[in-house]
Amino acid sequence: MEDIFTLLNQFNVYITIGLCILVFVLIILNISSLHSTKKLKKNYKKLMRGTSSENLEELINGYLNKVEQISEDAKEVKDIYGGIQAQVKTCIKNVAMVRYKAFDNVGSDLSFSLVMLDDNYDGIIITSIYGRGESVVYAKPINKGLSRYDLSDEEKNILKEVCEKEKDNDK
Repeated sequence: MEDIFTLLNQFNVYITIGLCILVFVLIILNISSLHSTKKLKKNYKKLMRGTSSENLEELINGYLNKVEQISEDAKEVKDIYGGIQAQVKTCIKNVAMVRYKAFDNVGSDLSFSLVMLDDNYDGIIITSIYGRGESVVYAKPINKGLSRYDLSDEEKNILKEVCEKEKDNDK
């Protein structure tokens, strides 16, 4: 036993220095641990904000219910969007007009042809022919970009222009 005390007395300085280094390392580890705990506590408070309970399971279930509700709402919005998109395809949105002189004895371009088509190239051509003695307005239905009635050159040109413009926009 006395040998152990003698040995300890000889290395007393080294043992003290080793223990001081060990205490210093433990202090650093403790500070690091406190810092990590502080960050964890901050993240926990952020996670639990807006709740009065400390039950994480209730909080997660509440969020899952909200996600399910949002998913149902998104599906409903998607269905509404599909219906609106189908309706928009049948709306008139391809419109063009050309003015021209139908007769040489008329001073201005008072005659016109107006084309109104939807996405399926269905619609109508309205033509007004203005003359000094009379004025005539008539309409011709258009199905898939074609008319079952004979079209004047002006009507053919404006119909072709509208159909080609829309096809270019689709590309």
